Amino acid sequence: MDKIFSTVLTGKLDAGTFFLCLGVAIATGVMLAFMTYYGSRSSKSFFVTTALLPAAVATIIILINGNIGAGITVAGAFTLVRFRSAQGTAKEICIIFVSMVAGLAYGMGYLAYGAIFAVVAGACLMLCTRFRLWERKPNAKEKTLRITIPEDLDYTTVFDDLFSKYTVSHELIQAKSADLGSVFRLTYNLTLKDPSQEKAFIDELRVRNGNLEISLGRAEYHALADL
Repeated sequence: MDKIFSTVLTGKLDAGTFFLCLGVAIATGVMLAFMTYYGSRSSKSFFVTTALLPAAVATIIILINGNIGAGITVAGAFTLVRFRSAQGTAKEICIIFVSMVAGLAYGMGYLAYGAIFAVVAGACLMLCTRFRLWERKPNAKEKTLRITIPEDLDYTTVFDDLFSKYTVSHELIQAKSADLGSVFRLTYNLTLKDPSQEKAFIDELRVRNGNLEISLGRAEYHALADL
């Protein structure tokens, strides 16, 4: 049993050990990619990234092999990834970290630990997706409002009477200027009193904002919104 959980990199690296670590890493990446696809709509590019990331990380760790200078260089290269990548969901970020941890374990020769971690983490991910744990149930009354107003309107109070009339609650999520400061674009999370009055609500908003752009759609919640 102890041999199973010990590192396979006990001496000088040979081709057989390298290909063993690489094969296990690729197999784990493909498994995690399919687990990520379960119950979600991940893109093809993310599938390929998840499949190959453990192998890439494992190869880097094997090649570094205790070289501190090379390790610092690689760490610096990894920090550039966030500036070259589009923002992902919390689930995608989680699976990226799982893939990297598994790759680190394989790069150090701990195949059993890496495989067990990947299987357990992937299984937890699938269970949460399958049973939709901690997911908000769809609510027709909860909406996200995006509205554009002229710069001369005070967005802190301009819609208070309309919100009191048509909503149970509302929260300003974001306010940003656009078009060289000539307009403000506001984002609200709100709960309607009566969804059938949605058009009347939008019509009154159009009068108030000078018929500029308005969008009222399904509520959007972010991972750190409640922190």
